[in-house]
Amino acid sequence: MAYSERHNRLTRAWFKVVLWRERHVRERTFVILLALVVGIICGFAAQLLKFLINTISHALTTHLSSTGANWLYLVYPMAGILITGLFVKYVVKDNISHGVTRVLYAISQRKSRLKKHNMWASLVASSITIGFGGSVGAEGPIVFTGSAIGSNLGQAFRLSPKILMILVGCGAAAGIAGIFRAPIAGMLFTLEVLMIDLTGTTIMPLLLSSIAGATVAYVMEGYNAEFFFIQSAPFLTRKIPYTILLGVFTGFVSLYFTFVMTRMESVFSKVRHTAVKVLIGGTLLAALIFFFPPLFGEGYTAINDLLGGNPASIANGTIFYPDRNETWFLALFVACIVLTKAFATSATNGAGGVGGTFAPSLFVGAMAGFLFAFCIGQLWPETGIDTKNFALLGMAGVMSGVMHAPLMAIFLTAEMTGGYELFLPLLIVSTLAYMTVRIFQPYSIYTMRLARNGKLFTHEKDKAVLSLLKVDNVIERDFKTVTPEMNLKEVVDIIATSKRNLFPVVDREGSFKGVVLLDDIRNIMFRPDLYRKMHVSRFMSTPPAVIEIDTPMEEVMKLFDDTHAWNLPVVEGKRYIGFVSKSKIFSSYRALLRHYTDD
Repeated sequence: MAYSERHNRLTRAWFKVVLWRERHVRERTFVILLALVVGIICGFAAQLLKFLINTISHALTTHLSSTGANWLYLVYPMAGILITGLFVKYVVKDNISHGVTRVLYAISQRKSRLKKHNMWASLVASSITIGFGGSVGAEGPIVFTGSAIGSNLGQAFRLSPKILMILVGCGAAAGIAGIFRAPIAGMLFTLEVLMIDLTGTTIMPLLLSSIAGATVAYVMEGYNAEFFFIQSAPFLTRKIPYTILLGVFTGFVSLYFTFVMTRMESVFSKVRHTAVKVLIGGTLLAALIFFFPPLFGEGYTAINDLLGGNPASIANGTIFYPDRNETWFLALFVACIVLTKAFATSATNGAGGVGGTFAPSLFVGAMAGFLFAFCIGQLWPETGIDTKNFALLGMAGVMSGVMHAPLMAIFLTAEMTGGYELFLPLLIVSTLAYMTVRIFQPYSIYTMRLARNGKLFTHEKDKAVLSLLKVDNVIERDFKTVTPEMNLKEVVDIIATSKRNLFPVVDREGSFKGVVLLDDIRNIMFRPDLYRKMHVSRFMSTPPAVIEIDTPMEEVMKLFDDTHAWNLPVVEGKRYIGFVSKSKIFSSYRALLRHYTDD
């Protein structure tokens, strides 16, 4: 009882705070303040996630041998997936995989509302998965966590869906900025991947939250770049043709990565038993990590080895250690890693682990860029191609292709490595990789699932806004009904009190039978001699189409176009509900479009 009273007092007190804010603080000013708060909180959340991952990973791997195979690699990934699965099933009790896709779905279909447990569940689950060797990244979970923090903070202050969407973007941007120390990339991620419009209303909150998240990271970790990179060889204009080829090559690598991920996801979705998923996914992951240890966790150590000019180190801790200095062995080893990373990542997520595809795309990109430069350098030494530079460029290329985010890929790579002197080749590789992928695949790895189901809020405003409109929200219910047994006199009496010229015909059970149009009976409604003789069943007509209440709005508009009708009846099964008109849909469309896009 005491707890209930205390809770009620707190609720009333909070309600007063919300009312005071609504009366005294302008919404735009308040959003900027909230964006700053969200950025700081998400910056600390990103640091906590990195700390947990590094702590678990270091505790498990610090004693492992670097000069031979480590059999514990066959145990750790399975254990991590199992612990994560139990945590999700018995503690979270909700599906928290594919964090970025779920954020996109929340923006598209749930008015940017995310559940409270999403503020911490992905953080805990992903730290276990990655710390134990799951071949995924921490960036997807921190985006999910940050977006949930922004959403729930906005919900607490009863803000509109439009503002919630901005705060969701702020949380995502701050999460990326905090985990990579890359504020520009954080903002661009929100614009390109989450597809939030760049307007006067959104630009300042996104910038502030990104800067705040990155500032927290700089204060706690220092100003060093995420990856150690020193450009040892200058980029010369004569190397531009090879850069162009790298862009196309990383584009095809992106396509391969996306294809394998989606196919493997489809395979795991068909497995009904959780234990079987864990067994299949865990076994596949453990086997791949045993033979290719760079697949363990995020793979950032291997990236640093490539960028630092020490590629032979990626073969440490493997059965192939004695061969690590053999020229073509290294090329073959890296090629195998490029080909198997997508399988390792999808096996991790498919088996029940929690993680994102951010880090895997960076990892594959660095490996692909190194492989490209290494092979050309061995075949044609006179080209003078530097593997370090091309490993960095490959990171941007694959990330751009997988995520359909060329600008974010450019700035994220530059901010993470300090490789601003390679800005021109970064532009070339990222753009060409994106253009190559777009020829074959119009959607990113994040948006593919939603786009196929028509649930994606994209920059195609017509389809986007229509996807947010529901038939139930535009139904007009003020039409006076008639029954098939009514005579003409009864119908005339109803017409006299109605403001409509259309009358749905409904039987005694409420089933829809047809319509009576005023124009169709105008020639007989003034003939009293027919009042008792003519009944509705004789002069009612069938509408050109009938709409089910759960029909998507895009299909509804197609029905209007095909039938050239202005009003169409809505039913639920056979039961009459109301009518939908073109004018009502258009007015709702315009209002919703203004709501989501106006400054």
